[in-house]
Amino acid sequence: MPQRWLVVAATVETATLVLLLANLATVHVPSVASALGPVHGFCYLVVIALAWQLPAPTRVRALSLVPAVGGLLVVRAAPAR
Repeated sequence: MPQRWLVVAATVETATLVLLLANLATVHVPSVASALGPVHGFCYLVVIALAWQLPAPTRVRALSLVPAVGGLLVVRAAPAR
């Protein structure tokens, strides 16, 4: 079950980062950054918490600490249940 939520949180974390960078590179609307920034940060913390609950080697769980794509790396490297 944690792995399913890890996929969701990792996808949202990466998507919000892409949207934040796209906003910064184009129109730079401050309200978009203030709305998406906390969502991105929360998802980053959720990815770390969920990854450390997986029955995977420590090196795989430590991948969750990589910003932006760590969760996706954990999903790819963790054994399927």
